[in-house]
Amino acid sequence: MSGEPSPPAPLAPAPISSKPVSEALLNEKWDRCLSSLLIRSSLGLGFGVVFSVLIFKRRAWPAWVGLGFGAGRAWEECDASFRRGGSTIGKEAMRVGRA
Repeated sequence: MSGEPSPPAPLAPAPISSKPVSEALLNEKWDRCLSSLLIRSSLGLGFGVVFSVLIFKRRAWPAWVGLGFGAGRAWEECDASFRRGGSTIGKEAMRVGRA
């Protein structure tokens, strides 16, 4: 014995908790809804600002209307996604299946 302490015994890996498929699907839908809301609202706001500058003499209401149209479109898409229930489309089904 050389006086060195022996290395500690390796610990067993902690069990990985996997989410149920329904929870993963719900999380995927919420992620898609929030990203769609952000993107569509930003695009609507951008178009509103451009139209405000070019056509409406720099009034604020076209920007707000564009923002509202973008958010409304995202809301309808999200609502349709949740109403579809378990049915998924293309990439969404592949991502949930691999998770």
